[in-house]
Amino acid sequence: MKRYIVILISIISAGLISCNDMLELQNDGRISMSEVFKTRNGVMGYLNACYNYRIGPSLDRVSLTDDAQDADDMFGSSLYNRWYANSFSAANYSNTDGSPWSSLYEGIRKCNVFLANMENIDPESILNWDGEISSWIAEAKTLRAYYYLELVKRYGDCPLLTVPYETLHDFGADTRTPVSAVVQQVVKDCDEALAAPDISLGFSWRVSAGRKGVMTRPMALFIKSQAILFAVSPLFNDGTYTWADARDAAKTALSQCLNHGYELFQTTPDTDVAQNAYAYYFISTSDEQQAFDKETIYSGSGTQIWQQHGLQTTPGQTKAGACPTQELIDCYEMQATGEAPVSGYSDPQHLNPVINTASGYNPDKPYEGRDPRFYASVYYNGAVRQLGIPGGLGRDDHFPLTLETSGNQVNVTETDGAYRLEATGGDPYVNTSAIGKSLEAPPGSIYVRMQYKAPQNITAGEFFFCKPNAAGGVETGQVLKFNKADDWTDWEVDITDWATQFTWGTAADHRLRFDFTTESGHILEVRNMEVVVESSVAPAAPVETFAGGTEGITGADRRTTRTGYYLRKYNNWKSSKDNPADGEIRKFRLAELYLNFAEAAYQSDGPDARIDMGSGLSMSARDAVNAIRSRADMPPFPSGMTKDAFEKKYRNERRVELAFEDNRYWDIRRWKIMEDLSHYVTGMRITPDGNDFKYQRIGIERLSYGEKYYLYPLSATEVNKMQDHTGSNWQNPGWN
Repeated sequence: MKRYIVILISIISAGLISCNDMLELQNDGRISMSEVFKTRNGVMGYLNACYNYRIGPSLDRVSLTDDAQDADDMFGSSLYNRWYANSFSAANYSNTDGSPWSSLYEGIRKCNVFLANMENIDPESILNWDGEISSWIAEAKTLRAYYYLELVKRYGDCPLLTVPYETLHDFGADTRTPVSAVVQQVVKDCDEALAAPDISLGFSWRVSAGRKGVMTRPMALFIKSQAILFAVSPLFNDGTYTWADARDAAKTALSQCLNHGYELFQTTPDTDVAQNAYAYYFISTSDEQQAFDKETIYSGSGTQIWQQHGLQTTPGQTKAGACPTQELIDCYEMQATGEAPVSGYSDPQHLNPVINTASGYNPDKPYEGRDPRFYASVYYNGAVRQLGIPGGLGRDDHFPLTLETSGNQVNVTETDGAYRLEATGGDPYVNTSAIGKSLEAPPGSIYVRMQYKAPQNITAGEFFFCKPNAAGGVETGQVLKFNKADDWTDWEVDITDWATQFTWGTAADHRLRFDFTTESGHILEVRNMEVVVESSVAPAAPVETFAGGTEGITGADRRTTRTGYYLRKYNNWKSSKDNPADGEIRKFRLAELYLNFAEAAYQSDGPDARIDMGSGLSMSARDAVNAIRSRADMPPFPSGMTKDAFEKKYRNERRVELAFEDNRYWDIRRWKIMEDLSHYVTGMRITPDGNDFKYQRIGIERLSYGEKYYLYPLSATEVNKMQDHTGSNWQNPGWN
């Protein structure tokens, strides 16, 4: 006997109640769907509501991988404590995005309703320009494809629905569609979306001003290529798709993006802003008009690294958050050689690394000479947080002075910029020229410097500070001394204390009166006289993650690192509670597309085979990876690598380039290697040893490495409901 369920569909439950202002409708709770699709505002409002179920990238999810250990592990009720302890069942399962099965299907239902109603739309009543309807349909189809991609990544097989449920729907006939068949629908939706006209205000290559986050042509290409990549990966591969299929989809997506102005971010920042272009990209936010950022394909979400994943010495920090593991640190190669410092581990706990001696790595100086992306992504012991503050002189301004050629009781002779002073009476002095502009000098930083010659010792000289006259001025007292010197001799006196008593040097017409002696008959030759203003800057304090250091290491404080490292990627070093200026995690970017193509190409054709990309462009898997490494200023992958050797190095490169970007979580699942990586992670405990440090790896055991973690469980409610309707157990393997 068929089981039926009545589904009451109202515009309120469809989520449009939040769009009433835009729709300009009088909502009394009984607006019919046909009325909504009679007006342009109604159509656009419903399409906007279709976007409400997108899942953005999550920085929190990195702590569920072998890339980071979260400092909230100290709380028994925290997600991370329960995750590391394997304390989840289907009934109490949690994740950084919860259990989005229902919400993603709500988004799919909205898209299905929208597309069904657009079939009967009256163009004359809603159009502003030709192509608008096809653009809206393309957006909805791309969005539906996006929702299905997010579903299969999390749950694997799932029901495939492309039309709205009827009021009476036979749920007993529902089945979980294989991933490959769902991906076929994703590909179909994306291809149909890309068939829409490419017009600037429609389904185009660029986001219109004020419409950040909408679906675009590059999004359709990316979703299609990533869906096939997942379908052909070991976790889901059933033979429907091949690596050649994945290569072709990624090839088309990459070449089309390159031909339409997308490029890797290469802007070199000022040294006090970021260390390199890679670091600069991630402390900035995406630019929907692509004036600054041509790499981002789909934006993500802003971050608050300084507060939620920050150094405990940052004011306002609340937790250390995702603390990078030693395993991730080991992945950053040596810049000079392009070789990994560690080739593996001789024990399951990863406490005994196998050092790659050919790499140039020095275990006693483990953070020297590494991949520049390491310095952009991780705070390590000795890292400089405050950029552009190396210490030394922060100011070194010079104000040249000349001497007047007449004075009191003195003969002055000037030759080629040198002055010969001969005292003819008991109070000899000569005035200098004006300083020309205000010194604006802080205390402790004003000097008079010059060179002199003297046939005999001269004592009891002094300066008067003139504004512009010496009358009433402050004198240094008879403290200036010139020892006998036959050759030009450097001479300096610190006049700060005297000058600041008189607030001298605050105007351009201020000068000095030089009383070089108190006795007649003395001779002094002077040249290169100047006032020098210097201010010293203390060097930026380095990060101290050693035991007892300012950032420390402990397992008992959520504000302190668990592993000896803190997250730096996305963190603008100037960011704080008074200036929250951290960067953004991108959902999709061009660098990932290069890597996706490289993965499919080496699997289908080998590392060095050049693939015709169209439009006169060809590229091998190695070329694609090297484009990424060139931006990072890393040596290229060598030619002639075996497929296995290339795969190992490629996966390491992908881990480094996409670190903390929500990719590692999915990659180790689709590759089915999570069980090999997630049982143990390590950190580095550093202790002072005289002027050096001792480095000891520390082990952290986790229990959440079983096969069941390859997929999310369905909620117990959903499983029980479908058990009643279909007689089948829909639960994913290992969950109960």
